[in-house]
Amino acid sequence: MAGFMDWEFAEVMLQGYPGGGYCEDVPADNTPAPDAPDAVAGAEPRMLRISYVAGVTPGKWIRRWEERMQDIPLRASMVDDGDQLEVLRDGRADMAFVRLPVDRTGLNVIPLYEEQPVVVAPKGHEISVFEEVALADLEEELILDVASLGGPEAALQVVATGAGLVILPMPVARHLNVKDTVARRLTGLDGTEIGLAWPVDATDEVLEEFIGIVRGRTAHSSRQPSAQPVKEKKDPKPDRRGTGTKKAPKVAQRYAPNPDKGRGRGSRKKGKR
Repeated sequence: MAGFMDWEFAEVMLQGYPGGGYCEDVPADNTPAPDAPDAVAGAEPRMLRISYVAGVTPGKWIRRWEERMQDIPLRASMVDDGDQLEVLRDGRADMAFVRLPVDRTGLNVIPLYEEQPVVVAPKGHEISVFEEVALADLEEELILDVASLGGPEAALQVVATGAGLVILPMPVARHLNVKDTVARRLTGLDGTEIGLAWPVDATDEVLEEFIGIVRGRTAHSSRQPSAQPVKEKKDPKPDRRGTGTKKAPKVAQRYAPNPDKGRGRGSRKKGKR
C-alpha cells in the first residue's frame, strides 16, 4: 500500500511539466526552450558556368561532364559574338567557346576546330543549283557586312528580302535557318575557328577536367584530375617504446670493470702473501 501511495504522489508532482520531465528541465516561465542555433552556412557549392556562341553545340561535352562529375553541376548559356569575351571578363562565365580570332590578353585559349564557310542567298538565287560556290564567282554580287547589320540573324533577314548575300560559318547558318534563304559551301576562303577560352588566373582542377573532356580524354586518362588516385593518409605508427622506467642494459659480468686493474705492484693489501 505504501508503495502505491508513493507512486501516486510522484505522479501528481509531475503533472504540469511537459512530458513528465523534471522541473530543472523546464524554464521558469514555462516558455519553450529555444531551438539550437543553425549551423554556420558553408560556402556555396561549386558550379561550372560555360558560355558559347551561336553554331557551337556543346551537348556532347555537357553529357560527358554530367556522367563523370555528378557532384558539380554545369550551366551553359549562348551569347552573341560581341559578348563572347565580356562574359569572361565580368565573371558571368568560367569558360567560353569563342569564335576566333579574339583578344587573348589575360586569357588562355585552346583552338578546337575549324568551321566551313558558306554563302547565303535569297531563295531562288542561281547559286541554289550548285553544291558549292567559289569565292571568285561572287565578284559581281553584293556581299553584305554582317556586323554592320546587327549580327547574323538580322543579316539573314535582310538577305531574305533579296538585298544581297552574306558569308557565314556553316554552323551559324544552320542554327539560325532563316526562311526564304539558301546556303551553299564556299571555296577559296579560309574558315573560322572555334576555341575554348578562360581567364589565366582561374585555372583549377575543375576547369582542367572540362578541358580534358573537350579534348576527348577518357574518364580513365592519367591526365584527368578526376582519375588521379586519392592518397590515403596513413595513421602514425604506435609508439612501442612504452612508458615504463627504462631498464638498465644487461652487461655480462666479464665486461665489468676490474677494480685492481692498473694499480701496479704493491697494490695487494697487507697481510696477503
